[in-house]
Amino acid sequence: MKEQLCLDNQLCFPLYACARKVTGLYTPFFKPLGITYTQYIVFLALWEKDDVSVSDLCARLYLDSGTLTPLLKKMEQDGYIKRTRSASDERIVRITLTEKGREMEERAADIPMQVGSCITLDPEEAVTLYALLSKILAKENSHE
Repeated sequence: MKEQLCLDNQLCFPLYACARKVTGLYTPFFKPLGITYTQYIVFLALWEKDDVSVSDLCARLYLDSGTLTPLLKKMEQDGYIKRTRSASDERIVRITLTEKGREMEERAADIPMQVGSCITLDPEEAVTLYALLSKILAKENSHE
């Protein structure tokens, strides 16, 4: 077997496995809220900055519109967001939170602390890991 093809030599594998493990830690906290991890990150982005275009939201979340659009339709059906076409350019769809979507912020407020307590990194390690992952994302975005 070629050494470069060993699973243990792949940077992508521990990133993938950790991402699955960490996002899985959120599941018990999302169940009572009736949301998924992807809906949660949409909420996080919209609580930070509401009334954004779908393309801006895709860029912010590193998702393509084919992934995000069905999710946004579901969130609209559930009453969390409103999708409207821009008056100046109807190709642009804008996303705004409804009152129900804004209320979810209070219901989800403790989730980061609850999940954080399940991750066994000290604060300095967490800061370093965040910086390294952000560096990878920034480099990947510059190649698009």
